[in-house]
Amino acid sequence: MMQNVHLAPETDDDDLYSGYNDYNPTYDTEELENDTAFQQAVRTSHGRRPPDGVTRPMTAVRAAGFTKGALRGSAFDPLGQSRGPAPPLEARSEDSPEEKIRQLEKKVNELVEESCIANSCGDLKLALEKAKDAGRKERVLVRQREQVTRPENINLDLTYSVLFNLASQYSANEMYAEALNTYQVIVKNKMFSNAGRLKVNMGNIYLKQRNYSKAIKFYRMALDQIPSVHKEMRIKIMQNIGVTFIKTGQYSDAISSFEHIMSMAPNLKAGFNLILSYFAIGDREKMKKSFQKLIAVPLEIDEDDKYISPSDDPHTNLVIEAIKNDHLRQMERERKAMAEKCIMTAAKLIAPVIETSFAVGYDWCVEVVKASQYVELANDLEINKAITYLRQKDFNQAVETLKMFEKKDSRVKSAAATNLSFLYYLENEFAQASSYADLAVNSDRYNPSALTNKGNTVFANGDYEKAAEFYKEALRNDCSCTEALYNIGLTYKKLNRLDEALDCFLKLHAILRNSAQVLYQIANVYELMEDPSQAMEWLMQLISVVPTDSRALSKLGGLYDSEGDKSQAFQYYYESYRYFPSNIEVIEWLGAYYIDTQFCEKAIQYFERASLIQPTQVKWQLMVASCFRRSGNYQKALDTYKDIHRKFPENVECLRFLVRLCTDIGLKEVQEYATKLKRLEKMKEIREQRIKSGRDSSGCPRGRRDGSAGGDSGQNCSAGSKGERLSAQLRALPGTDEPYESSSNKEPDASYVDPLGPQIERPKTAAKKRMDEDDFADEELGDDLLPE
Repeated sequence: MMQNVHLAPETDDDDLYSGYNDYNPTYDTEELENDTAFQQAVRTSHGRRPPDGVTRPMTAVRAAGFTKGALRGSAFDPLGQSRGPAPPLEARSEDSPEEKIRQLEKKVNELVEESCIANSCGDLKLALEKAKDAGRKERVLVRQREQVTRPENINLDLTYSVLFNLASQYSANEMYAEALNTYQVIVKNKMFSNAGRLKVNMGNIYLKQRNYSKAIKFYRMALDQIPSVHKEMRIKIMQNIGVTFIKTGQYSDAISSFEHIMSMAPNLKAGFNLILSYFAIGDREKMKKSFQKLIAVPLEIDEDDKYISPSDDPHTNLVIEAIKNDHLRQMERERKAMAEKCIMTAAKLIAPVIETSFAVGYDWCVEVVKASQYVELANDLEINKAITYLRQKDFNQAVETLKMFEKKDSRVKSAAATNLSFLYYLENEFAQASSYADLAVNSDRYNPSALTNKGNTVFANGDYEKAAEFYKEALRNDCSCTEALYNIGLTYKKLNRLDEALDCFLKLHAILRNSAQVLYQIANVYELMEDPSQAMEWLMQLISVVPTDSRALSKLGGLYDSEGDKSQAFQYYYESYRYFPSNIEVIEWLGAYYIDTQFCEKAIQYFERASLIQPTQVKWQLMVASCFRRSGNYQKALDTYKDIHRKFPENVECLRFLVRLCTDIGLKEVQEYATKLKRLEKMKEIREQRIKSGRDSSGCPRGRRDGSAGGDSGQNCSAGSKGERLSAQLRALPGTDEPYESSSNKEPDASYVDPLGPQIERPKTAAKKRMDEDDFADEELGDDLLPE
């Protein structure tokens, strides 16, 4: 028990109460007044403590839920769920200036976007209205922002975009003065960086206004403000300068620009325009060198082999199928097509002038092309050489040149054979045309031009059903082959399948809206279907396209005449006469119209013109004399009849009227004319008896050939001869048996000749379209820089 008792050592140094007064100075309250840290804490937080009853959180441990309230018996609630839902957010005040500015800025941006979208959709008027509205609201925005913030806080990018869009829309609507003023506002504002390049657009506007000196000035100003690192843009501006020099005829300056471009960054447009410039000054050697430079311009496109699958890997095939016709591939095709067009046009332009003859020039171009990346164009150039022979009316050389392709590959052989078929068809050598059409079809069964030409040869032989099959096959291969569609419509007309013919021509009208031939065919089909109202409506459309076509006007007049509308018929016949005063049928109708309306004096001028056109036809001179007699001018009528008798002494009608007039006036010559009349009537009777005895088996009724010099000779069984039809209006005046006195209501039988040539009822030749498409215009390519 004592082992656990420890006795304190007895030493003098130990104090039993030592350490009693030792304590932590933190608890020393007597020195708090002198403690600076404590006094500072009191001054900063003690006076702002919450009132009694409100628990002040201990921020150091609040996340864990430890508060003074918890020590007082409150429930443990670390997530604060006992306090209920959070109060709603305060609504943003829409009346604040900052909010108004933000909303207005948003509206301006929306208007600019809508303006651009409307422009891309082709609604230029709406695009301009949106641009103007954006400009108005942007100015209001600037004023409000200046009132709220400092001027340097204004959104310059928004101001620039609004002004640039407005200038672009003005230019698109051809309001060039307003566009230039707006561009000037941008350019003169030093706060807009890089605004000087917009002088290119101002130069473009001056170019459109044909103010070439100012256009060059602004292009050069823009060129000076663009740093040399922007090489591509500087090249484009120099190209615009070169094109402007060409338009002003300053070819030497244009050559300097294009030569610089071809040495720095050669491109197709610059190369083509360089050739044009040298062609204008007649420098043969430079033309050759420029053509070689044009040929050497790199296309920078992928080869076609890239789009051919090298394996059966489905993933690779899907990728190739996806990129085979994407936008990049389409752009490559367009670039290649433009390159081929530039080269073909340049070759056709310079070939006749670079050598002693165009044939030698073409041969030089062909050799250069064969040694380039455009080797496939050599054959097209050869075909163009043949077409040039054709334009020079040298058919033999054209045929010889085309025959050289008979041993070429199938595509070229088909093209050459198509053109040969076309040539022989025009010369009405249908056997040769058919032979070469067969060769073209066999070389390329999917060539719509070859199939169309084959159908034409069959059509010319009268086998319309088979021709229709060839035209249908051509349409299956190329639904846009308008020649085949037109020809199949003609074929259906020949087969009297009018509904199908009308369907073909209506389809063609949807493609060729202003084709006079198509409009006429539709009107003609409606006329054959006995629907004159529709025929007249389509003829009215035809006249709106070719208002000076006399045949169309006379045809419309004939339809109105058949409907009984004489006033409208007279209007269109008179218009037809104004444009072509030599149409006998129109002249006859107008003369008969004035006789019907008792204006015989006015009819005289038309019959006099008819007698000038057909001086051997006595009926027109008889009508002139008849008009003089009807108008009461008997002396003039007598002189006219005497003049007719001198020219046509065996005309019975003239002698009858001479006898009657001389009797009425009491002239002594009456006996002489009566004797001649009896002798002619007796000779006529004898001649008729001889003819009748020689035609025992003929039941053909005899008719007098009116208006001939020998009125009793040359009997014709055909009651529908053209001479009788033309004079149908001038015979059988109601109430009299005198010939050539007035007109009946029967219209002249007029045959319509189409406005675009006599081949309207002849199938179109597809090769002609190929010739036209290959004949590119010699023009400058590219005179604009920035899309606005």
